[in-house]
Amino acid sequence: MPAPENGLDSISIAILGSGGAGALTAGSVLLEAAGKSGWYGIMNRSVGPQIRGGEAAALVRLAARPADCMSETHDLLIAIDWNNADRFTADMPLAAHGLIISDPAGGDMPGAIAGCGAAIASVAMKDLAGEIPGGRRNMIALGLAAGIIGLPVESLMAVVRSKLSKKGEAAVAAGGACIEAGMAQAARTGGDLRLAAPDRGSERRWVISGNEAVGLGAVRGGVRFAAAYPITPATEVLEWLSPALAKLGGALVQAEDELSSINMAIGASYGGRASITATSGPGLALMVESIGLAAACEVPVVVVDVMRGGPSTGIPTKSEQSDLNIAVYGCHGDAPHIVVAPLSVADCLFTTQWAVHLAEAMQTPAIVLSDQSLGQARAVIDRPANVAFMARRRVYAAAPGEAYQRYALTADGVSPMAIPGTPGGQYTADGLTHTQRGIPSSKRSDHQNQHDKRHDKIAGFDYGGHWADSEGEGEIAIVVWGSMAGPAREAIRTLAEEGIAVKLVALRLISPFLKSVFLESLAGVRRLLIVEQTHSGQFHQYLRAQCDLPGEVRHFHRPGPHLIGPQEICAQIRDWKPS
Repeated sequence: MPAPENGLDSISIAILGSGGAGALTAGSVLLEAAGKSGWYGIMNRSVGPQIRGGEAAALVRLAARPADCMSETHDLLIAIDWNNADRFTADMPLAAHGLIISDPAGGDMPGAIAGCGAAIASVAMKDLAGEIPGGRRNMIALGLAAGIIGLPVESLMAVVRSKLSKKGEAAVAAGGACIEAGMAQAARTGGDLRLAAPDRGSERRWVISGNEAVGLGAVRGGVRFAAAYPITPATEVLEWLSPALAKLGGALVQAEDELSSINMAIGASYGGRASITATSGPGLALMVESIGLAAACEVPVVVVDVMRGGPSTGIPTKSEQSDLNIAVYGCHGDAPHIVVAPLSVADCLFTTQWAVHLAEAMQTPAIVLSDQSLGQARAVIDRPANVAFMARRRVYAAAPGEAYQRYALTADGVSPMAIPGTPGGQYTADGLTHTQRGIPSSKRSDHQNQHDKRHDKIAGFDYGGHWADSEGEGEIAIVVWGSMAGPAREAIRTLAEEGIAVKLVALRLISPFLKSVFLESLAGVRRLLIVEQTHSGQFHQYLRAQCDLPGEVRHFHRPGPHLIGPQEICAQIRDWKPS
């Protein structure tokens, strides 16, 4: 199917190949070049569980407006080779008008792809690269993609130069020659998938991943210490923070395991430094005892959980939302804490900065529930504004004196915290029930008072309008959290074009649950669709436990790794719309 006269509003491209073929590099360059040309975009990756090598695919969506999520089907698939490609067939279904470009030297095309009905073109990428000194097949593939969608070669070469300049002019020249060869072949494929002209706004755009945005949000929030043990898909948070913290006078320590990580972060916070750790589900499971300790001794700490498929080791490289229950309920005893979830790649910055603010202001642990589909995605976004609302910081005891009560029962539940070494500020910080001075106690009154204190300071905090993104009107509403906000937003736009009005409530603050505000946001709603990426329906069960949901409720859920898409959500609503 030829592109409309003015081009396509959105196009999705898959570039795949075996380990070392450079598919992910080609996708990353394509995304960044599109951003330089004025388009928006998002890129995720599909890789196997191996440490190095193996199969890989770059999944790129480019659009004239901000891309909220990946597309459910792909318009263009370029196979550098077909080694292990059968593992990807479920991740990259082709649109009916799609185009497949295959290298005859790249092995056999999987039957599920060959029989999908898309047009197939043959381009000898390996031979073309071999004719160019230092040539690479992934640069040929990059030129093919750029030529088919109409990406300006100037933008492409600017990015290639920035990526390859450290390798010398010969590498840059080889990359340019390969791109030119690929673009020359593009016209011969018969593909006509040009993108619509971009809206080149005056605001500078960023290309950033969700994990990088988490790191930036942390340092903007005041974090100056991080301790963590690497784990997929959260490691990039640590890789970004390590040099960033060093430039700001802070530090990152790679601990020997997750237990050490959380305890180092708590220790640094006890010493007066806003602190963070990052992990995934298996690591969070190891950290929950120490999160309870931080709640009991009222030491702020931020824990970022970039969720993946579970249980146990699960699918480390794929996405799921199944750590909700452990994040909310995982601590032993009653240990009130904060749980928040970013709603997009860009929102990873805001939500993490907000989490630092909440943890520091209330002297409590805060868990940030990102996931692989946000954390390891790269996106072209409008440059985020600096957030000014985080004015409230940790309350310190400047001159405590002999009568200092670390856990004094204050009106807002927040007690001034003395930094170790402050004259008169000595106190015990541990997990035992304690008096207002911090002395261990088994008295019923002390236990009750400290429980009330920890609960009330969180329940009574003013979270403002940041608790959720609540948009639109109508008798139908979609309720989601975290990464499901993107597909829901796109579904609602599609339904609006069909004359179906749907409201969106996307929760950013998971715990504490703001019951009255939540129900107020659903006033007038008669049909409620809850969407989540879990097998057991954890979010639906959580909402049911918190309040009586209004109207008729429908629940749409499944586990990862196959992400729920906008058209699936649309189908749920179309089947349910009022007659």
